[in-house]
Amino acid sequence: MKTNPQTSVIEGKTHTNHLSKTRLESKMKITTSSLIRWSGLAAMLAGILFIVIQTIHPADILSSVTTGRWTIVHYLSIAMCLFGLLGIAGIYARQVEEAGWLGLAGYLLFSLFYALTMGFQFAEAFISPLLYTEAPNLVESFLALASGTSGEMNLGALATVYMLVGVLYMLGGPLFGIATIRAGILPRWAAGLFASAGPVSVLVVSQLPHPLDRIAAVPLGLGLAWLGYALWSERRENSSETRS
Repeated sequence: MKTNPQTSVIEGKTHTNHLSKTRLESKMKITTSSLIRWSGLAAMLAGILFIVIQTIHPADILSSVTTGRWTIVHYLSIAMCLFGLLGIAGIYARQVEEAGWLGLAGYLLFSLFYALTMGFQFAEAFISPLLYTEAPNLVESFLALASGTSGEMNLGALATVYMLVGVLYMLGGPLFGIATIRAGILPRWAAGLFASAGPVSVLVVSQLPHPLDRIAAVPLGLGLAWLGYALWSERRENSSETRS
């Protein structure tokens, strides 16, 4: 039986194209897996920084604005928000199908919390020190937002946005945490800590004065760091199994 050379060439090209497509899909899967794994490390850093920042944060008073400690804390806060955005995205991507609409809602709310918080931290790090001499009343009014009091100046919509940040924190954490518990992929105790952040904050803020109420950050920080570690270690184990 004679073999058609043209048919063999076509079959060879088809086989080559199939192999190329398979390799490309394999590389894409590895890349996605690696990105999710590294997002776990970002979540760990965000959670740890969230707790550390509360312990070293200077008093929210005018004289603190020009200190080195103030600068360090708010630089770290900006980094925390960036890591938090990456970490939450990776955690959600790992359980996107299982988390459902509840997970999506929690992810969007908490991502918006990080995005808006980063804007406020940027202002405190770079703008407030510049206005220390020129507009001290404005700076004091801005600082008053953190303690829930009103300053001498009316900040208008800025105060409303700051309140919105608190609402996003109170709602986003429980929704995302509960969705993670229901998904059953990452540790439920870690997700429970994350979910408890909102209710704990309400309780602590109502019982303790500022800045002692900063202790409310501990459950969420621990929960996020734990979820990040679980995600990072899980992907590392899968990568080891794949190589072997």
